[in-house]
Amino acid sequence: MYDRQNAGSDRKQLMESMIARGCCSGKQQEVVNDNSDRLEYYFDKCAKLDSFNWLRELTDDFDIPDIVEVRFKNTRKEIYRNVNGLRLKRGDFVAVEASPGHDIGIITLAGEIVEKQLDKTKFDPRIDELRKVYRKAKPADIEKWEEAIHLEHETMLKARSIAEELCLDMKIGDVEYQGDRTKAIFYYIADERVDFRQLIRVLADTFRIRIEMRQIGARQEAGRIGGIGTCGRELCCSTFITNFVSVSTQAARVQEVALNPTKLAGQCGKLKCCLNYEVDSYADARKDFPDRNIHLKIAGGRAMHQKTDVYRGVMWYSVDVERGAATLVPVPVERVREIIALNRKDVLPDTLLDAYQVTEAKPPSAYSDVVGQESITRFEKKNKERKRGRGHRKPGSQRRKK
Repeated sequence: MYDRQNAGSDRKQLMESMIARGCCSGKQQEVVNDNSDRLEYYFDKCAKLDSFNWLRELTDDFDIPDIVEVRFKNTRKEIYRNVNGLRLKRGDFVAVEASPGHDIGIITLAGEIVEKQLDKTKFDPRIDELRKVYRKAKPADIEKWEEAIHLEHETMLKARSIAEELCLDMKIGDVEYQGDRTKAIFYYIADERVDFRQLIRVLADTFRIRIEMRQIGARQEAGRIGGIGTCGRELCCSTFITNFVSVSTQAARVQEVALNPTKLAGQCGKLKCCLNYEVDSYADARKDFPDRNIHLKIAGGRAMHQKTDVYRGVMWYSVDVERGAATLVPVPVERVREIIALNRKDVLPDTLLDAYQVTEAKPPSAYSDVVGQESITRFEKKNKERKRGRGHRKPGSQRRKK
């Protein structure tokens, strides 16, 4: 199959490509967990393309599924129909119908859960025709598939140079060969519309395969490349996110995050996906909060809202900001409602807080912070007194007679 001299590098590239298809590389690490058997029951310890079957306990492994979900490279997944009545389960390598020929994929879901996935994707199998599962992959199919995987990296580099020679404003980010090596999908990213008809003809003549060009966005490109985010962890899009949801600045406003483009943007140049993680919790927590645009009127002037601490239930106000006063006063939500009710009755309270005050969260009694109670130099050795010369003596001391 491959040159033995380059067997090590070839194997490494193959493993990287298999990881992009959701497969584990090398020896799987043992899970140190009392519930490891149950974890393996739901998960097969694969990459981000794996799916969680929350109906696992309601289905029988010996049932013959009618439809299955099959994953391929990157985040590509499709639904196929089991027309031959095969006994399929998650993790099986199968040969499926493609246009033209066949492709090799890995089953992620089988059984009743796949019908729920159809509802999620708004796919009607009665109207839309599903492609077929031909058979379980044979050793010859797997071998040919691995050879195709081995060619993907070299094909991508060659395609990039061809696109550069044709002066096309695009970047080819990845290549996915079909299981039978008769077709390849070229994933590219471009800011504007690109006429790649000439590129397709050149690529077809060069590699002798059918060409399909598929455009991807900046988020998909960042997820394919990977990296470390500002939080210090690996990018979410390269670990577990498979479906990208649009992120708007409204999510930052709900969470009282400063609208700083340099801090809100991720490595892809778009708004960070993590802005959507807690936006629902913030929106639910502040349902009972009064309107921020309502000014509070007190005897000393007018107070305007500046920021909100949602989970502590505190709203920060400053009195007469227009006059230059910048002192922020934390006011509990209950007190804010009370002041608004008094203002509607044309009553002006003396102060914002009155009998209310904001208390800081105290640490648990079992923990005590002893930093500062001891000197930070207690572990340092004190400088010893310098040795004095033979003829030198301290004032008032007598020379010892021999």
